[in-house]
Amino acid sequence: MKVTIISLVGTHRRLHYFLCNLSFLEIWFTTTNIPKTLTNLMSQSKTISFLSCLQQMYFIFSLSCTEFLLLAIMAYDHYLAICHLLSYSSIMNSTLSTQLAIGSWVGGFLIISVPAFLITRLSFCGPTVINHFFCDIDSWLELSCTDTRLSEMVYTTICFIVILDSCPVTLVSYIYIISTILRILSAQGQKKAFSTCSAHLTVVVILYSSAIFLYVEPSKQNSLDMNKIVCVFNTIVTPLLNPFIYTLRNKEVKDIWRKAFSRI
Repeated sequence: MKVTIISLVGTHRRLHYFLCNLSFLEIWFTTTNIPKTLTNLMSQSKTISFLSCLQQMYFIFSLSCTEFLLLAIMAYDHYLAICHLLSYSSIMNSTLSTQLAIGSWVGGFLIISVPAFLITRLSFCGPTVINHFFCDIDSWLELSCTDTRLSEMVYTTICFIVILDSCPVTLVSYIYIISTILRILSAQGQKKAFSTCSAHLTVVVILYSSAIFLYVEPSKQNSLDMNKIVCVFNTIVTPLLNPFIYTLRNKEVKDIWRKAFSRI
């Protein structure tokens, strides 16, 4: 499904450029997480090396940060498309959209390098069983027998920076979007404008609600068992549902699907 969305964006330039980036991101997100989880469920050996665990943690959290940044940029893009339609093409040109997409990827991967480096400086002299289905930062900190206060502080700070800095961009964009839609006189015009951003808004609500529960509060105040339940939804269910949400709620995608199938 995600590969199909990327192909549609590549062959139909009027489709969303950032949707292609989001689909590409979620291909890597599920590839990083799900295969190892399925292997652990189906095999007796549930071991993972320190380096592999560190790599999995780094890529999962880097891709998660990149997704938050991309969703904030997409909210701003929808704001321009609805509130400044006449000047949209001149503002959100190919150069700016490429720069914003690259900035999201670079920023997401750079910011997680700090806690990843701090984890390599920790000592693990006790049990080596991770209380999670993937290498989560909270689980690493729980296993460490050295002082983890610096790592926890950096981790919590990064969560606040990524989640609570991208959230206002999304929130303010949608305040302007909704106020603009409500001023449209025709019901058909309101429906068309809302259909432009409804899929994105659905994904934003799902992602932010689960992520804020997991990462805004300090790690040791949350139950790891409860975190695992929410992580299943946040790291597996949501990425798998997102392509269907965008496909079913995006009129342009549905029209192109109909045309593609009518030629078969």
